[in-house]
Amino acid sequence: MTTDFTAQTKALIDDLKSVCASYGLGNDGNEYKIITQAFLYKFLNDKFAHEVKRLDPKLAKADKWEEALANYSEKEFDKLLLKLPADCARLKRHQTLAHLYHNQNKPEFHKLFDDTLRDVAILNTDIFSVKEDTGEKIILFDELSQYINSPTKRDAFCIAIVNKLVNFSFEGIFNQKFDFFATIFEYLIKDYNKDGGGKYAEYYTPHAIAKIMAAILVPEPVRNVTCYDPGAGTGQLLMSLAHAIGEDKCTLYAQDISQKSSSMLRLNLVLNNLVHSIPNIIQGDTIRHPYTGGSWPERFDYIVSNPPFKLDFSDHRDELDSKANAGRFFAGIPKVPNKKKESMAIYLLFIQHIMHALGPKGKAAIVVPTGFVTAQFGIELKIRQKLVDGKMLRGVVSMPSNIFASTGTNVSVLFLDKANTKGEIVLMDASKLGTTIKEGKNQKTLLSAEEEDRITRTFNKHEAVEEFSVVLSYEEIKAKNYSFSAGQYFEVKVKHVHITPLEYRERLLGHSRRLGEMFDTGQQLEALINANFKRLSNE
Repeated sequence: MTTDFTAQTKALIDDLKSVCASYGLGNDGNEYKIITQAFLYKFLNDKFAHEVKRLDPKLAKADKWEEALANYSEKEFDKLLLKLPADCARLKRHQTLAHLYHNQNKPEFHKLFDDTLRDVAILNTDIFSVKEDTGEKIILFDELSQYINSPTKRDAFCIAIVNKLVNFSFEGIFNQKFDFFATIFEYLIKDYNKDGGGKYAEYYTPHAIAKIMAAILVPEPVRNVTCYDPGAGTGQLLMSLAHAIGEDKCTLYAQDISQKSSSMLRLNLVLNNLVHSIPNIIQGDTIRHPYTGGSWPERFDYIVSNPPFKLDFSDHRDELDSKANAGRFFAGIPKVPNKKKESMAIYLLFIQHIMHALGPKGKAAIVVPTGFVTAQFGIELKIRQKLVDGKMLRGVVSMPSNIFASTGTNVSVLFLDKANTKGEIVLMDASKLGTTIKEGKNQKTLLSAEEEDRITRTFNKHEAVEEFSVVLSYEEIKAKNYSFSAGQYFEVKVKHVHITPLEYRERLLGHSRRLGEMFDTGQQLEALINANFKRLSNE
């Protein structure tokens, strides 16, 4: 059933994209809004239907529940709405998808369509609105027909959207307990979450890394905890963490500068039964204006982050370098390079912000470029010193290359734990794991379920495995100039092989011959290069 439903849901997404393409919106900048918002409206409509049928068996037995609901008095209907669970959207009877479907032949249908979505958004503002860091609320839906330039085509466009939605239902899946929405959400946003588009690029964390981070952070059951991502993107890391803890046992908090990411994160929370955390989504710049208002805690129990590694923040770099930020950015602010401002290491600011935001016994997992774990000077070294001297390092897992298909940067995951005062730091080199596949023009490394489990199990059991993991004290790390690279702590083994004097001479002669051949080849190449340079200079 899961496989069939996943295929049907992907087909619905493809149908919506086909409608957009037919009306000139394929790959348009607004296409993702139409697709994700139409998908969200359908989900809320079906969730509402599921809940009212559960509350009144007569509705469940009716051939057309919408018509049976229309026979309710206003008083009966209002009582029904009051009984709905907190995470369910409230819909008036004229706001259902069925009502739109039955009125699609009315003049100016696009206005009815837009008004319906707008009214649903207003009616559910307190439940589903994302906030900007200024406190202003961003409601659920835009007027989708506005994205069609020709007014004469707007009715047909909205009718086409409704007809695609009405032939599909989420209702049969709400009683199931399995995590299929991660796959659905990834498919839904795959064309709208590229990491090359714009000043603040969005990086989608591979599902395997997200699961490993969550499994290491939460090895045992916890409850009533706060979870935070300071650059949440579409929320992959938070979703994995919430699934590991239990959706009803945690409250999520997130901030991201991207309006697109914040909207998609809201959808992700709806799909993953985390509606109660939507009021804690903040659209804003975490580095410049970290949100601290409302019901937000001062410090967090769990923090996850895959921060951008290299982005230009030179426009406001100087304002960060002030006394007001001295406590938060204790190791300093990256300097503006002479060339390639986009190479500014903004991730170093995120690490420092996370350290500052951790609660007294807080835990964190942060994706970092692997170069961070061995840098011999600068902000990187100061941060590592603070993590060791402050006894809040839990460990590091160095991942295989190409674990992110879209970037060649090797990454590691840095684990912090303020309660890890005794030590037992686990450093792991998982770089040799995984299978490399081709994804478009890029190579991508995939970890198997067994490899994911091996990383998690070894880390959580504090196991030292030859050429894979070591377990160290804080003092041992200090002795290696605060290096977090597992390889620098592996035991170097020298294997002695006994050979006869004759075998020794033969090997030596063989090496000498090969070295001579290499020298000859080098001289030939040098002559060829010099000849080419002379030819080019004479042309």
